[in-house]
Amino acid sequence: GDLLLAVVDHLLAPDDGIVSSRTATLGSVVSVGQELFRLILAGRLEWRAEVTAAELPSLRPGQSVKITAPGELQASGVVRMVAPTVDAKTRMALVYVDVAPDSGLKAGMFARGQFELGRATAMILPQSAIVVREGFSYVYRVGSDHKVAQVKVETGRRLGDQIEIVHGLEPLAQIAATGAAFLADGDTVRVAGQTDVPAGSIQ
Repeated sequence: GDLLLAVVDHLLAPDDGIVSSRTATLGSVVSVGQELFRLILAGRLEWRAEVTAAELPSLRPGQSVKITAPGELQASGVVRMVAPTVDAKTRMALVYVDVAPDSGLKAGMFARGQFELGRATAMILPQSAIVVREGFSYVYRVGSDHKVAQVKVETGRRLGDQIEIVHGLEPLAQIAATGAAFLADGDTVRVAGQTDVPAGSIQ
């Protein structure tokens, strides 16, 4: 039979996008279905985050994500889909995050991120206001007579040097913010300016 040769001087993609790889070379013979170019459709990027099985129940589509790439490049994203299965070998699952188009991230980068699980108010105190004795946490409430009373509290989450107070204090209680380790029940303190921190501080 006859061999039909065709010369193609241009190709038209079915949609707009950014060419991320090119395997075609001038003069090469290609077969049907062979990949010639790879496109990032409409410049869209997706971050595939690996999370543990224990973290999966807290994640759902629509959550906001803060992504950090090499060079401390910051970007934002939104969870598109959470994988329905967990890898049996690694015990990790994939979370698919749509990345903002103006993020500056490049395909193939490795990144880490933080998922926003929700917002809630919390009663917090600086770590300097809390003293741990015999496995329990205490703070010193300042009374109207400037004498302190030791109060046992239950602590929760920590963010930097701020610690959440889960139980044991009422909001707006005046607490000695520094030097708790050197105080004893009944000591007199001097209140100066904003030295005392309300236990009802909101994170």
